[in-house]
Amino acid sequence: MKTALIFGSTGLVGGQVLNQLVDNTDYSKIKIFVRSDAKVQSNKVEIIKIDFSNLENFKDYIKGDDCFFCIGTTKKKSRDQDEYRRIELDIPKKVAQLAKMNEVKSFIFISSISANSKSSSDYLKFKGQVEEEIKNLNFQTIAIMRPSFLMGNRKEIRIVEMVGIPIFKMLSPLFLGSLKKMKPIQSELVAKIMIRAANENMQKTIFESDEIVELNLDQT
Repeated sequence: MKTALIFGSTGLVGGQVLNQLVDNTDYSKIKIFVRSDAKVQSNKVEIIKIDFSNLENFKDYIKGDDCFFCIGTTKKKSRDQDEYRRIELDIPKKVAQLAKMNEVKSFIFISSISANSKSSSDYLKFKGQVEEEIKNLNFQTIAIMRPSFLMGNRKEIRIVEMVGIPIFKMLSPLFLGSLKKMKPIQSELVAKIMIRAANENMQKTIFESDEIVELNLDQT
């Protein structure tokens, strides 16, 4: 039986990962790392209230088998550039380093479509830099998810996605070939493939959005 670590369990994808792991008999324990109190109805779940500005102080808790990292923000929510960099770059890199130090076997990371460490966009650049750090740490299993627009019930309203998702859904039939990865994707599906990636030898590291969809079709 395995122990899962989840960072970002209150978010769109992280919440789906948590719900699915609660029902997954391969896992006997789930540690969720949160900034404030969380209410979870499961004896499998251990809630760890953490200070993300002092992750080193919590390194002894970052122990288990599979780490699912789903934390992210937007510039609207984190207008300060230093804070934005800390959430999108510094925190995931530090969590990955501590997980590797504690011999966590797999690291599963929510990145973004078009992530690139040399991008002019801070968001895509930071995602790309985290990807490179994770790959350099050489976990036994690495899975980097690059979803397109995520569909699901968010707790907060994101204007870009409110406008973008309907447009992209309407245009989806036109997205062929390399453009298929632009189609919006359900957060529940991303979470499902994240868990599969931690438990199956998929022989790859980066999963583009359309590849995530195809992996689900393989099981239907």
